[in-house]
Amino acid sequence: MRHNKLLALVGATALGVTGLASTASAQSATSATSAVATSSSAATADSYVVLAERGGSAKALAAKLKAQGATITSVNEQIGLVTVTSKDAGFVKKARALKGVFGASSEGIVGRSPNRPAKDTTERPRLAGPGNSHGKSAHSKKGKKGATDTLDPLLWGMDMIDAPEAHAIETGDKRVKVGIMDTGVDATHPDIAPNFDRKLSRNFVTDIPAIDGPCEVESCVDPATVDEGGHGTHVAGTVGAAKNGVGVSGVAPTASIVNVRAGQDAGYFFLGPVVDALTYSADKGLDVVNMSFYVDPWAFNCVDGAPEDSPEEAEAQNMTIEAMSRALRYAHAKDVTLVGALGNSAEDLANPSMDTSSPNYPEGNEHPRTIDNASCYDLPVEGPHVIGVSAVGPSERKAYFSNYTTDLSSGEIEVSAPGGDYRDYPGTDKFMTPGNLILSSIPRNVALAEGSIDEDGNITPYGEGWVLKDCQTVPGKGEQCGYYEYYQGTSMASPHAAGVSALIVSAHGKVNGKAGFGLDADRTRQILMDSARDKACPEPRLFDYPEIPAAYNAECVGDADFNGFYGDGIVNAYKAVTHTG
Repeated sequence: MRHNKLLALVGATALGVTGLASTASAQSATSATSAVATSSSAATADSYVVLAERGGSAKALAAKLKAQGATITSVNEQIGLVTVTSKDAGFVKKARALKGVFGASSEGIVGRSPNRPAKDTTERPRLAGPGNSHGKSAHSKKGKKGATDTLDPLLWGMDMIDAPEAHAIETGDKRVKVGIMDTGVDATHPDIAPNFDRKLSRNFVTDIPAIDGPCEVESCVDPATVDEGGHGTHVAGTVGAAKNGVGVSGVAPTASIVNVRAGQDAGYFFLGPVVDALTYSADKGLDVVNMSFYVDPWAFNCVDGAPEDSPEEAEAQNMTIEAMSRALRYAHAKDVTLVGALGNSAEDLANPSMDTSSPNYPEGNEHPRTIDNASCYDLPVEGPHVIGVSAVGPSERKAYFSNYTTDLSSGEIEVSAPGGDYRDYPGTDKFMTPGNLILSSIPRNVALAEGSIDEDGNITPYGEGWVLKDCQTVPGKGEQCGYYEYYQGTSMASPHAAGVSALIVSAHGKVNGKAGFGLDADRTRQILMDSARDKACPEPRLFDYPEIPAAYNAECVGDADFNGFYGDGIVNAYKAVTHTG
């Protein structure tokens, strides 16, 4: 979260604009699904984003683009971003030539490269066979005070952050709203349904059949109550699964969950939906937003591009940096606490290596890019006001995949949290077992699609040990079952921190006139960091991860108060809700 550097490079944004009271199209202000396209034909045209100059009007820009034949799908007046579809191959060049335009680009890709690296599969490791036990965590000896749900004993991450102790004092407030900016949220899941806010939830994404598969609805805009990817529902469960006697409990089990979907089913997060979801979250008074992703198609967006990028690619990155900076500052100004995953590349963010994965959409367009720490950004986590969260495993070592930093002045990391580590406990029977990961909710349809369960809902050999099923009988409704799966990643660490942030708002917030119940975002951040449990660097400080390449070795700099592996420490729910400073 390099506030000062990004401010210096991009400039302070004086929005100075008025207009729509809510983000995106007029339909999003009234529709429960917040469509960003109204017909399936929009999904077959190329999608583009156009950003107005600072202080310019997105509505005026939209009128100019419409006059050129573009179909307007979203007008974000707060940020000055217009999303359109067009079949004109020369659209970007024409849009950039318009007066009052800061930049324009395809929502997908510019330029091509013949070389494509292998995909990173560390987010969800799989074992080759059935019958793998979950193992015991280092914290299994701790009491389960207040833990009432069936699978809570498997949640070593909740024990690590003292969530059961916190829940004896504070479980969250329904007035506290946590936005899940992800692939969607399954509102029917028995652990999600009690806390899901249908009224506020929106989907800002139009499915792209080429990557997401056939559209489930004619408009290609899914209802804001479904998740075809699974990632978002897993994140939502960690943040706020209900303490209702079934499945798992979340960090803030009585806070409200709001789906502000910005990710494709396939897991891509493009600029237009992300910006629209951020400004919507701000305008609707959300207290916390979790962002376990980076903005595609660039793993790092560089000011004026990386040396190997084309001028068109450089323009696209400049626009992404500017638009995301505007959106993040806008949300922060509305007291949205922004929490982001630090990334899974085992990268020293102070000394990033070559980026060989970008641009990543469509597949096959990647090319090697020289990345530097001075002008290249992993967004949103390195954007203004975002709390960067690294991941730890059950033994509390930095997860082998988690990014970190050796420059403590750069502000890239704030705190750490449980994210799982498949390779934790090397040399023991816990090594490479699912129990080292984070267990949380997943949609039934996702478990079925991946082959973890069969049509009858029974766990298959493929899902054995990785997917769990828990059921309860509901009067008048019969048996209801939820499915749960082990994932790892900074994607899983970030929602632990977001959940603690929700508890902070619940415990320390107050009614603030027409603005409702809430807490200043800077105060929430301060309490989160002040209450984190100090965790010193390992010794020796050049940490060697056994049985994996030396490229994963990581150097920890700093002291117990603050270091590049853990930031201000591992988040602690109990200390957060009892904080008096």
